[in-house]
Amino acid sequence: MPQIDRTRELETLKISRLLWMYALPSIVSHIIASIYNIVDRVFLGQYVGALAIAGLAITMPIMNIIHAFGSLVGAGSAARMSIILGKKDYKWAEDILGNSLLLTFFFGFLFVTGGYLFMDRILTAFGASADTIAYAREYMDIILPGMFMTTLSFNLTGLMRATGYPQKSMWIMAGGAILNIFLDALFIIVLDWGIAGAAWASTISMTCTGILAVWHFLQKSSFIRFRRHAWKPKFYIFRNILMIGVSPFSMNLAASAVVALLNNQLIRYGGDLAVGAYGLANTFGSLSVMLILGLCQGMQPIAGYNYGAGHPQRLKEVYTLTRRINILIGAIGALLALTLPYALLRLFTKDEELIQIGIPAMRFMLVMFPLVGFTITNSNFFQSIDKPWIAIVTSLSRQVLFLIPMIYLVPAIFVSAGGDGLTGVWASLTISDVLGAVLAFVLMLTQRHVFKTTKQWTSPTR
Repeated sequence: MPQIDRTRELETLKISRLLWMYALPSIVSHIIASIYNIVDRVFLGQYVGALAIAGLAITMPIMNIIHAFGSLVGAGSAARMSIILGKKDYKWAEDILGNSLLLTFFFGFLFVTGGYLFMDRILTAFGASADTIAYAREYMDIILPGMFMTTLSFNLTGLMRATGYPQKSMWIMAGGAILNIFLDALFIIVLDWGIAGAAWASTISMTCTGILAVWHFLQKSSFIRFRRHAWKPKFYIFRNILMIGVSPFSMNLAASAVVALLNNQLIRYGGDLAVGAYGLANTFGSLSVMLILGLCQGMQPIAGYNYGAGHPQRLKEVYTLTRRINILIGAIGALLALTLPYALLRLFTKDEELIQIGIPAMRFMLVMFPLVGFTITNSNFFQSIDKPWIAIVTSLSRQVLFLIPMIYLVPAIFVSAGGDGLTGVWASLTISDVLGAVLAFVLMLTQRHVFKTTKQWTSPTR
């Protein structure tokens, strides 16, 4: 039995206070995660050049695939951990911790090995050209092993939040981000290592973060920690983790596939600089998304615990509050993109041609972000309460169901009407955000009963 149950506050404290306590560290952690990419782009744009940014943009969908496997384990483990702690089953919670690490090692071996075996084919499939593939390959050769530590650190810091240590997880991630900024300046500016410097900075920083996260769960003072019984593979735990984690996994995997298709359309209508412009606009958009996801991860342990403990009114309260704030975050992001696109893009690059291509990209991509905040909240909420299939449909709607056909249909319509095909590619992103939010609203209406029932959650078969 653990020494002190640090999660009892999840069913006793005021929801608004709880959401602030858990969301703030999570938001900071997500902003920090964005800083890794943002800082790389700033240093490369200012000190290397536009093609280096385009090369880095090519690697993003590949890294998203790796993150997809990380979220398959990490998000599934954290959500399952919260529900089990709501049931007060501490041994099961420790088994989840140990088995999640086994899954992380398994998937880490697969993506590192596969990445090196098929590197050039993968980069070409994701839109690398003769001018950008050298930058992309140099970056991936260095960062690929470090991505295992990235998934490990995100997995374990998520479990730290679920077990009652949100502030500690924040400080561990913050330390890694500060180290990354320092190393970027050292390797890129002082040592002139170019894109390789950005890769080494991220790899070293995330390795340090992963080691600190592992050390937390080795300490006897931790509420839930690694114990001998937790290292035995338990296939019902694997199944439970993967069933919940399949929603964020599918979303990240779909995002990678869509970016590959999108990059090819961007090259078709705008060339390499259009890919770079998308990468810059997406960087700012991802910062807004990270704020939204941070709040959702703050919601996750509160929703999961109260769902497991059978408190529907508290469940409704945390969902409603999270939804409202995330819509506001999306609105602020949209306002900045509409009014200050040049200033925001100028932070990343001095290339005026790249900036001019990026301005309409940023406006089209972020104008409907209030609706994106609503959609992401719904997807994460259903993931938190063990309804993975609804979460999957909600999360994949705008990225797969709507966006894939739109990136081919809308540019063709623009061109046939005498317009610009590249503008049509940007517009397809806006349309998909609207349609995805409509579907998310309909799915939420079908699940309103979760806020009314007082029947306690039933444990799955072991």
